[in-house]
Amino acid sequence: MIVGLAGSGNVAAAMARGWASADGGPEQLLFTDSGSGRAQALASEVGGEVVGSNLELAERAELLVLAVKPGALEAVAGETQAAAAILSMLGGTSLERVSGAYPGASVFRLMPNLGVEVRRGVLCFAPAPEAPAELRERVRALLEPLGRVVDLDDGSFDAATAVMACSPAYLALAIEAIADSGVADGLDDELSRSLVVEAAAGTAELLRQRQPAELRRAVASPGGSTEAGLEVLERRKVGDAFAEAVRASLARMRG
Repeated sequence: MIVGLAGSGNVAAAMARGWASADGGPEQLLFTDSGSGRAQALASEVGGEVVGSNLELAERAELLVLAVKPGALEAVAGETQAAAAILSMLGGTSLERVSGAYPGASVFRLMPNLGVEVRRGVLCFAPAPEAPAELRERVRALLEPLGRVVDLDDGSFDAATAVMACSPAYLALAIEAIADSGVADGLDDELSRSLVVEAAAGTAELLRQRQPAELRRAVASPGGSTEAGLEVLERRKVGDAFAEAVRASLARMRG
C-alpha cells in the first residue's frame, strides 16, 4: 500500500521510522509538510519521497495519513479531496467530523504513541461505520508491525490519548529526576540513566503480570529504603499530581 503522510512532525516521523525498520510496512512512503523542511529530511532518512503538494499526495497515496494540527483539518481537506482513504491522527477530532470533511472517503481514526518508532507502540484504532471491512483489515495489518493495535470506540479516544500518548512524557520526567538524583550522589550520568531505564523496562514487564499495588508491596519492605522514598512521594501527593496532569491533558484536548 502506498501511504502518504500530510505532515512530518514527531509522531509521523516515529511511524515512518518504525515502518522503515519493519517487515510488512507500506510499499512506498510519501511526505509533505507546511514548509518546515521536515518532509525532505524524513524522506531522506527512511527512503521515502517528498511530493510537491497535498493535492499530489492525495492523488498518489492509497491511504492518506492526516498528521497535522487539528485546526488545519478544513484547510488540508480542501487540498486533498481526491483521497479515497483517510487515516486521521488529529487529536480531539471525532470520526464524524473527519468524515464530514471527506464525504465519500473511507475514514479511520488512529492515535499512536511515540513507541511506534521502535515498534513497541500502542495504537488506538477505529474505523468509520461505512469503511469497508476488507480495507479496514488492510489498514489494521499495516499498523500491526508498529506495536499493539487496540480497537477502540471513537468516544474513548480522548481518555486513551491522555493515558497512552501523553504518559511517555510523564514517565520520562520521572526517570530523568531519579537518574539526576543518582548523579547528584556521585554516579556517572550515562550510567545512572541506563540503570533507571533498564529498571523501568523490567518494571514494565513485571506489570504485565502484576498489579501496580502488588509490585509496590513486593519492592517496599517494611521499614526499608523504598518505603522511605514512597512515604516522601505520598507526602508530596505525587499520585495526585499525575492524575491532575491527565485531567489537564484532557481539558486541553477538549478545548
